[in-house]
This record gives sequence, C-alpha cells and structure tokens, in this order.
Amino acid sequence: MSIDVAAPLLPVVPLLFGLLGLLLPPGDGGAPRRRLAAGLGVTGAAIAVLLALRLILEPMEQSTDAFVEPYRGGFDTGPVGIPSVQFSVLVDAAAGYVALAVAVVALLVQIYSITYLHDDPRYAPYAAQISLFTGAMLLVVCTSDLIVLLIGWEVMGACSYLLIGHDRRLPEAPAAAVKAFLVTRVGDVGFLLGIALLIAQADSTHLPTVLAHDYPAGTLTAALLLLLAGVAGKSAQFPLHTWLPDAMAGPTPISALIHAATMVAAGVYLVFRTYPLFRQSPAALAVLAVLAAITILLGALSAMAQDDLKRVLAWSTVSQIGYMTGALAVGSPAAALFHLLTHAAFKALLFLAAGAVIHAVGTNLLSRMGGLREHMPVTFWSFVIGLGALAGLPPLAGFWSKENVLTAAAHATDGGERVPAWAAWVVWLAALLAVGVTAWYATRLLLRAFFGPSRAHGPAGPHWEVGFDDGRYHTPAVPHDPPALMRWPILLLAVPAALLGLAAFAPGFRHALELDDPHLGVAILLPLLLLATGAGTAWWLWWAAPSVDPAEALGRARPLLAAGFHLDAVQGALIVRPVKALARLATATDERVVDAAVEGAGAGTRGLGGAFDEAHRVALPGAAVLVVLGALVLGVVAWLGALT
Repeated sequence: MSIDVAAPLLPVVPLLFGLLGLLLPPGDGGAPRRRLAAGLGVTGAAIAVLLALRLILEPMEQSTDAFVEPYRGGFDTGPVGIPSVQFSVLVDAAAGYVALAVAVVALLVQIYSITYLHDDPRYAPYAAQISLFTGAMLLVVCTSDLIVLLIGWEVMGACSYLLIGHDRRLPEAPAAAVKAFLVTRVGDVGFLLGIALLIAQADSTHLPTVLAHDYPAGTLTAALLLLLAGVAGKSAQFPLHTWLPDAMAGPTPISALIHAATMVAAGVYLVFRTYPLFRQSPAALAVLAVLAAITILLGALSAMAQDDLKRVLAWSTVSQIGYMTGALAVGSPAAALFHLLTHAAFKALLFLAAGAVIHAVGTNLLSRMGGLREHMPVTFWSFVIGLGALAGLPPLAGFWSKENVLTAAAHATDGGERVPAWAAWVVWLAALLAVGVTAWYATRLLLRAFFGPSRAHGPAGPHWEVGFDDGRYHTPAVPHDPPALMRWPILLLAVPAALLGLAAFAPGFRHALELDDPHLGVAILLPLLLLATGAGTAWWLWWAAPSVDPAEALGRARPLLAAGFHLDAVQGALIVRPVKALARLATATDERVVDAAVEGAGAGTRGLGGAFDEAHRVALPGAAVLVVLGALVLGVVAWLGALT
C-alpha cells in the first residue's frame, strides 16, 4: 500500500469502525451482537496497527524536517480570504512510533475487554467508543492542521466522558465522568484561544506554516501559555490534574487506554509537535518546568498513601507525565517522547494486570489483598516487570527513558538551553526525589498485593469495582490468573515493558527520535542509589511488621497525601463554590427579574386590554356621558393651550 494512502487511513479506519459500531441496534442483542461489536473493535484496531507499522517502515519525513516541508496529501476547504482547513496528514518517524503505541494498546484493550466485560449489556457501545477514542488520538498524532487537531482533541474529551461513566451502576462513575469533562474543558478554553491566536497571526491553520511564522515575543508567549492550559487539562498536570484519580471509576481497561496511550499522552505530544515555538519562549519553558516539577512530586507523594490499587497507578501516571513535560521544559523533546513510549508499555501492562487482580479478588483495595503470588504467578511477574519499569529498575524500559530525562535536566542546569538554569534545577531535583518515592510506593504495592497473608476478609472499604451480573464480581474461592483473552494482552505488553528501553541502542530508533547515545556515567549512580533507598525502606517496613501497611509510617501526613494535598477542596472553595453561587444568582435574576418583567408586561397588557373591553361594554347613556366628559376635557386643554 502506498504511504500516501496508508497515512490518511490510519485515523480514518478506527473512526469508521467506531461509527459502524454505534449503528448496531440498541439493546443487549445477545451473543451475536456482542461478537459483531467485538469484531468491529478488534478489526479496526488491528488494521490501525498494520498501517502504523507501514508508516514506521517508510516515514514521510524525519522529525526535524517535518515542520518546514510542504504537507503530504489531503485537500483544502474554506472561503476565499479565510484560512482554510487542510485535511492533510504528515507522519514522520516520531509520529509513526506514537501511532504504533496507540494502536497496539487499543488493540490489546479491545481483546482484553471481550472477557473483562463478558456480561456487560452495554458492551457494544463501549467497544465502539474505544474505536472512536483511538481514531481521535491518531488524528491528533497524524494531522498537519490545527483545526483538525482540535477536532480530534475534542472527540477524545467526549469519548473519555462516555467511557469513564460507562458503568452507570457504579455510584461514583457519573460524577467522575462529569468531573473529567468539566476540568479538561477548563483547559480546553485556553487551548482554543491559543490556537486561535496562532492561526490569526500566521493567517493559516497548517501546522508547518504556523511553526515557521515570525511572531512578536509577547504574542507568542501568551499563545503558548494558553496552549499549556489545554496540556495541563488533557495530560492531568498541576493544577488541572484532579480529574485523573477519580477517573478510576471507569472500567479498568479504559484506565489502561487513557493512562497509557491516549488522552494524557495527547498534551505531551502537542508540545512535542509545536516545540519549535516553545524554543523561542524561555518564559513558557520556565512555566512548563515549574508545573512539571510540582506535578512530578505531587503525583509521587500522593501515590504513597493510597489504598486503592488503581488510584496508586493513577497518581503514578500524574507523576510520570510530569517527567515527560519536564523533559520538554529542559530542552529534550526526544527524551519526553521516549519516556512516553516506554510509559505506554509499562502503564498499560500495570492497569491490565490490575484488572486481573480486581477480577480475581473482587476489590480494588490493597488492604483486602495479600498472598496472591502463589495463586496468580503470571499476574505477579507481570507486576514485577511493570513496577520495575515504573520505578526505573535497570535494564527494564523505564530505566533507559528516565535516564534520558534526568541526563537532559542535569545538562540544562549548566545554562546551555533556552530554559533558565534555575528552572532546570527545579526539574532535576524534583525528578531525582521522585525516583526514590516511586520505588517506595511501587515496592509497597507489590508487597501488599502479592506477599504476606491474605487479607481478603479484612475490613470492607469504599472502592468496590462493580461487576456485571448482580453488582459484585463472582469471586472464585481461590484467586487465579485470568483467562486467555485477558492473559495474553498482559503477556504481550510485558515484552516492551521489559525490552523497549534497549531500542535506545538501535541506531535507527535513536536517529528517528533524535536521542542522545545511551551512557551509564557517574550521574546515573545517584538515581540508582535513591531507587535502592526507596525500595529498601518500603521492604524493611513491611518485613518488620508484615501485617502493617508501610504507609502507616507516613503518620499524620498520610491523610494529606491520600487526599492529594486537598487540592480538590481548594479548587472547590476557590472555583466550584463561587461559580455555583454565581450560577444561582444568574438563575434567580433570570427568573425573578427578567422573566418577571416579561411576564409582568404580558399580564399588564392583558389587564389593560380587559379594562378597555369592559369600557366598550358600558350602556349607551353612560357612554354618551363619557364622550361629553372627554370632549369637555379636550376643550379645557385646548383653551389652556391658547392662553399660554
């Protein structure tokens, strides 16, 4: 297949299969409808994988050239004199690798969901929405037009709302879906304004033209800061990160999709694509660096205190995306993209493996797990690989990508990059500290879930994941590894989670992403020491008291960390409550002033009409008297007027 055909088809195919899935007749429909829905979802994702592989074998341009070369394929639309939308794609090698990661994770999630949601009566729209989600993310990755990118960006937001709130029987799911939608919309307002400002200045929606335009410094900085608002929302970065932990109310496969390959990766990829503009604005890079440093530590520290397995992984996503934005801030988009790819592998692995654990034990809570290693060996070793990669344990994938981020930040502290040296110091120190913290909570999670005695009959907690028959999973008497359609996606993801980092040694991969040559110098010894310290501390606390959660060592800080530093409450007090009060005031004004005035005018007119109606019904003698009186009044008025 010609590359000029394969590139446009990459986002179109999953979008088309998703639309076909939505056209399936409503209702349960039984096994035939489920098989058709599953076939559409899996086929669309599989074709996307093949198309992404085709593009990687022959990318259109190298990433450094893609911004200045004319776009390939597509057509224009729009009136004369108005910037037209160019339905075109430009997939360089970097975009091809991201597209492959998106398509592979989406395919494995579709396969995994066939068994995970085996009794869900709403499986058909669920599978279709995953396809639409995948196609929208691929549209963001592949397009060379800002308006088309915005369309994909917003379709992802709508799909995330539908998928997070998929199981309507779970009480917190609708609220989590609404929260995710509203918080990301706040960022998207800034994103839309930033795009509009760039398009207005460049008089074009075509990305290479926008990137090549010469902007006034103040205008460019303002536009980039507005774009960062959208990035903070979609990629769950401080201060718009609060939706992501609550999004765990969605089905676990959706958590894997959102956290690994779509949604949260979109913001990072956007900055990567527009990085030539960010290089021209040290102020924007400094803001990005500060937000990244806060996000790295906020996510890592909050993950330490969680009892919900999925919320530990959710907060870790917040922190790891912070590593990516930190790498962008210190001038290394290649390191950010490399960590995005490795994170997609090990985070998808962790969430799908977490789904297997939840499916086996019937709860998300670590306090009700324990002793699963012997009963679930495949899931256990998958967790070992995934958590090791998350913590940066050599030679797993996360070690190499984190090494690139830390090295880039360390080099930027010398002041040779566009970002101020102080901002690079902030990123480097936050990333270093988070290495130890990440190793601590990853070790704690592994020990609490898989080692020690079983706590299956411990105190019940608030975070049950709803099942599909009667509101609870039919938990087996003895937990066991998941069935084949859930087990094979986990095993396949374990391979890149373990080995993808070694791609840094492949000349073709390094050249495509413009990675520096991998090296193990003295600078990497400090992160390894912090990793060993964090993991060793968690293990020592557990070994000293296996029945006690190592998080108890956090003391009075644990409730603060578990609540994410109460930033939800702060946002509620500073933003949500005032907005609600303003909405109530607007509603009352509309009902009691505007509506009352309109209704009063109508009532007054009807009353006056009624009075005239009654007047016209006066008997003839009375009417004659009124006419004479009226004439007399008019005569007096005329006489007074003549005197003056």
